[in-house]
Amino acid sequence: MGRLETILESPQIWLRNERPDEPIFFFNPEQLRATAQHFLSGFPGEVTYAVKANPHIDVLAVLAEEGVTAFDVASPDEMMRVRQVLPNARLHYHNPIRSRDEIALARLYGVASWSVDRMSELDKLGDITGVEIAVRFKLPVAGAAYDFGTKFGAEPELAVALLAEVAKRGGVPSMTFHPGTQCHDAQAWVSYIGKAAEIARAARVQLRRLNVGGGFPAHRCDRMPDLDGIFAAIIGAVKNGFGDAPPKLVCEPGRGMVSECFTLALRVKALTDEAVFLNDGIYGGLNEWRDLGTGERVDLVTPEFGKQPDKRVDRIVFGPTCDSLDRLPSPLPLPDGIAEGDYLLFHGIGAYSLAQATRFNGYGAQEVVTLRR
Repeated sequence: MGRLETILESPQIWLRNERPDEPIFFFNPEQLRATAQHFLSGFPGEVTYAVKANPHIDVLAVLAEEGVTAFDVASPDEMMRVRQVLPNARLHYHNPIRSRDEIALARLYGVASWSVDRMSELDKLGDITGVEIAVRFKLPVAGAAYDFGTKFGAEPELAVALLAEVAKRGGVPSMTFHPGTQCHDAQAWVSYIGKAAEIARAARVQLRRLNVGGGFPAHRCDRMPDLDGIFAAIIGAVKNGFGDAPPKLVCEPGRGMVSECFTLALRVKALTDEAVFLNDGIYGGLNEWRDLGTGERVDLVTPEFGKQPDKRVDRIVFGPTCDSLDRLPSPLPLPDGIAEGDYLLFHGIGAYSLAQATRFNGYGAQEVVTLRR
């Protein structure tokens, strides 16, 4: 994933001294530690990390140091990465569609929990005696940037049948859901948890665990995430739905865990009156902005290290490739007075940026510099 360099300076000082022409990710381990502790102290159950959000080895190592001992993995490659950092970690393989070869590899890696959302995938697992199987279900719930139910998740009626079949085959019956990415509305979790309780009662099954998924929001624009409010809503919904015999809870934050600990520095290659051309775009570190829309947490770094301009001007933002589609979906309010050779710092960009960056046309942010305080 490119070089890893440890520095003591701030990103602004490092950029002024080094003047790199390539995109640079700055990784702040202390910010990640603080976020991890927020989840570990605030969420009423086991905190797993969704590796897909950012699989960088140093991210995994910091989380392990902070006490995260379980990881949500979607592929054998992610299993390998986690095992390199924490050999005894609990692995939750909650990507519900797998090839038979992937299932065999996952067994070799010692997966502790599997999810299913259709009978054919349950059949693929073969003997599940004593194995935790989390039935994944979906609801038409609003509140997220986009819905995860279009690809995965059983309808509630099928979830009842799956849950009963897991118990019948000797598996450890559990449930899981995902409220959708960048979900600010705690009511989404409340609705899902209430329906999970109904499904379990209909299947006449006592759930061992309930995984309330990811979806925890990051700070992308003006709206600050209210993790504590979401945690409180989850606690209340579990009490209302399950009473005095609640299942153990699990969550799997990805975006909400790692977004804030990465900043992306991009250099201005050229300007027009309406547009700015940067050295990375939607084929690199800004990949996800194509789908989630344009963020606003962007600062200017000039060679003179001057004061941040108060005025902002909307500009079309193009990436460096020869593809005309390499542009952000809407104009971005950028500091007034930017010039060729200046840098823009994109904050809160640790999730689905490094993980999705390509090398199309030879571009795409890969370099990581680690900040040490």
